[in-house]
Amino acid sequence: MSLPTDQLIWSLVIAFTLGGALAYLFWKQRKEVKQALKQQEQQKSAPVATQPLQLQAYERLILLVDRIALPNLINRVNQSGISAREMQQLLIQNIRQEYEYNVTQQIYVTAESWEAVRNLKDQNILIINQVASFLPAEASGQDLNRSILEMLMQSPKASLHNVVADVLSYEAKKLM
Repeated sequence: MSLPTDQLIWSLVIAFTLGGALAYLFWKQRKEVKQALKQQEQQKSAPVATQPLQLQAYERLILLVDRIALPNLINRVNQSGISAREMQQLLIQNIRQEYEYNVTQQIYVTAESWEAVRNLKDQNILIINQVASFLPAEASGQDLNRSILEMLMQSPKASLHNVVADVLSYEAKKLM
């Protein structure tokens, strides 16, 4: 038995429509897969592109650690003829400025590395404030500096800057 021509035409239209729809869906799925693969490749190459920025950040943070290390800071900002209170403010102001200048570097380093830098800043400010609190009101800036350096020599563990520099150096070497 043969199908009437109208039924044959409608069957062919439906078959071609279904075939076209399936071909379109197949094409669309392949396109999405290709885009996903392209995104994965870009994400894999992104760490390579940011690696120089990360290494620069570690370099800058090691410099920051060196600049806010109390012995180096005292040598750099030492001024004669000022009071202990003025020297205390000058030292703390320098630490905060150095830290704030480099705060954006935290986006390129590990959370642990940034935490170590922040702890160093806080510890140094705490040491300055504690040593200053034990000095008499008429003490000079030189007295404060000498007392801080003596305290660091008596308690080498208070010199956290070497530990932080080692942590940053270790993290940077992992990137190379």
